[in-house]
Amino acid sequence: RIIAGDLAPGSVLDESQLAGEFEVSRTPVREALKLLAASGLVQQKAHSRTIVAKPDRQALGGMFELMAHLEALCGFCAQRMTTAERHGLDQMHQSMAAIVSAGERPAYIRANEAFHNAIYCGSHNAYLEDVTRTTRQRLQPFRRAQFSTLGRLAKSHAEHGQVVEAILRGNREDAERHMKAHIILVEDAWNEFVGG
Repeated sequence: RIIAGDLAPGSVLDESQLAGEFEVSRTPVREALKLLAASGLVQQKAHSRTIVAKPDRQALGGMFELMAHLEALCGFCAQRMTTAERHGLDQMHQSMAAIVSAGERPAYIRANEAFHNAIYCGSHNAYLEDVTRTTRQRLQPFRRAQFSTLGRLAKSHAEHGQVVEAILRGNREDAERHMKAHIILVEDAWNEFVGG
C-alpha cells in the first residue's frame, strides 16, 4: 500500500488497526513494521507512532540523485540485452502509447514499472538490478505521485522513447544519458507536484 501510494508519506500506521484489518495479532504487524522501517519505508521511534516515511527535501533529493545514477548505469549496461529482450522492450514501449492516449494513469504506472524493470534485467548484472530495484522501491511513492502533473504521461513516454532508441541503436552513452535525464525530470515533476 505504501509503494502503491495508497498510504501517503506522513500517514500514521496504527498496530491495532492493522492487526484488525489483516485479522492477525499485533506481533506479526509489529514485525512487519520493523522490516518496513529497516527498508526505510516507515519511520519508527521508541514510544511513538509509526508513520509512512516522509523524507525531507534534501534526503529525497539525495535518493533521486542516486536513482538517476543507478538507472543511467542500467541504461549503459542494457546493451547486453539479447535481441529478444530489445524487441520486447520496444514492443512494451509501443504498447504504452495507447495507454498514454487514453490517459489511463494507473495502467501507465504499472506499464512504467515493467518498462524500467526490463531495462534493469537487461543489464545482466544481478547485483545492479537488485540495488536499483531496492532504491526504486524506496522512491516509489514519490515517483508515482509525479504522474498526477499535467502532461506527465506523454512526457514520460517521450523520454522512454529516447532510451529505447539508444538501446536499439546500441549506443551505450546515449542510453546512459537519456536514463539519467529521465530520472532528473521525474524528480522535477515530483517537485512540481508538491508545489515547488
